[in-house]
Amino acid sequence: MSLSAILPALLLMLGVGFFVANLRVAWLFVKFSGLRSAAVLTWQGPRPPYYGLILVLGVVFALLILFKLVIQERLPTQTFGEGMMFLYYSCAVPLSLRIARGFYENGIWAESGFVLYSEIGGLTWRENNEITLVVNRMERLARRLVVPKQHYGEARRLLRDKIASDDLRFSGKSLDLGRQDERDDV
Repeated sequence: MSLSAILPALLLMLGVGFFVANLRVAWLFVKFSGLRSAAVLTWQGPRPPYYGLILVLGVVFALLILFKLVIQERLPTQTFGEGMMFLYYSCAVPLSLRIARGFYENGIWAESGFVLYSEIGGLTWRENNEITLVVNRMERLARRLVVPKQHYGEARRLLRDKIASDDLRFSGKSLDLGRQDERDDV
């Protein structure tokens, strides 16, 4: 099988994968737009490593699409894969950076999405090079939230208040907020 036969199928598969990723980012942004007014303590997430390279990839895919459409006179349907990659690198990644991470009235917006307080099974802090709150979802994978140092104390107080008001409930020792407090034993 030749490369010219494999490449269109590969680009279609990549296009489908990037289409799903674009839909996910769009859905998260719509969800964030509805939650924006319920923000309690939020901040902008950090740019990913090599963010400039991500934007350059968006430009490269735009030029590739333009080349295929104008010079090679291909049909727009033949640029589906490249189009989805262009949308991801030039639109979806910058759009995802506009989603404010942090604490909302009903939950926590972690690095990979929103978790309701009622779905949280446990919390713990990791204090290495960066301060990270690890949110354990009930019966699901953990999510992490990188907390800027200037918001660390306020985030800890906010979590203690959520525990005191029974918005956060735990069974066993699943919360590590530092000093011993009877609300940590809930």
